[in-house]
Amino acid sequence: MASPRSPRIAVAPEGRRSFVPGAVAAAGAQVVDAASAEALVWTDHADPAGLGRLLDAHPHLRWVQLPWAGVEPYVEVIRVHAARLWTCGKGVYAAPVAEHALALALAGLRGIDRYARRRTWSAPRGRNLVGARVTIVGGGGIAETLLGLLAPFACDVTVVRRTPAVLAGASRVVGADDLDHALAGAEVVVLALPLVPETDRLIDRRRLDLVAEGGCLVNVARGRHVVTDDLVAALRSGPLGSAGLDVTEPEPLPAGHPLWRLPNAIVTPHTGNTPEMAVPLLAARITDNVRRWAAGQPLIGPVDPVAGY
Repeated sequence: MASPRSPRIAVAPEGRRSFVPGAVAAAGAQVVDAASAEALVWTDHADPAGLGRLLDAHPHLRWVQLPWAGVEPYVEVIRVHAARLWTCGKGVYAAPVAEHALALALAGLRGIDRYARRRTWSAPRGRNLVGARVTIVGGGGIAETLLGLLAPFACDVTVVRRTPAVLAGASRVVGADDLDHALAGAEVVVLALPLVPETDRLIDRRRLDLVAEGGCLVNVARGRHVVTDDLVAALRSGPLGSAGLDVTEPEPLPAGHPLWRLPNAIVTPHTGNTPEMAVPLLAARITDNVRRWAAGQPLIGPVDPVAGY
């Protein structure tokens, strides 16, 4: 039996994510410079121009691995170089982010946001997640994992995704055109979708007013999905009861912003997955994909240049 080949993989910029060369080498690959490589693992989350220059200078690079799930800063570079194969960290962080979404939902429904700010005994408040109407906007890895976490709570779950398809644990899966109907009366709304032009400012005051009285909005996707001023107004006057936000617009959220002061808002600083959680998961993805590349197998986390994610 022939031995697996040892692919030549470049890692750039060097030194940005120190674990990446080891993850590449763990797959039996050679870490080489871009001029000698057949593929690239890019390590800078905020330098699309730099990546574009490197790809222009090295047209022989056939595959690019990006190390995060959301690729919106790189969409134009991906489209310009659409002839190459692109993959990202799509699905890598599903488990920790889904767990964080569940924690934020429970905190909001149970009034822990308000209780944690109290300094005296207060009146009871809160509602059950058990049996609740839950709407998940987005049908990727986070949604799939969250559906499993919600199973013991026997929720009535609607998933909204671009292309409806059966998802285990969902009561129903509907298309984007049915978003308003899916939001109407929902007690928990979880945003777990990619940021593309049509999902920018998707959740405005009109849509917030569709949520059940006292309902909870959880955003573990991107801050720009939500019109922030509308969210603040809905938290102040209802019907929205609470919000759990791991992402905000703007981000970082400035000191003194109203969201910090609202008793029914929990803001976490984009920590749905911390470096301690993310590094081993991303390293495993890189190793797996490099092995698949060497074996000529389909890669995990492909990016669609047209869709932008």
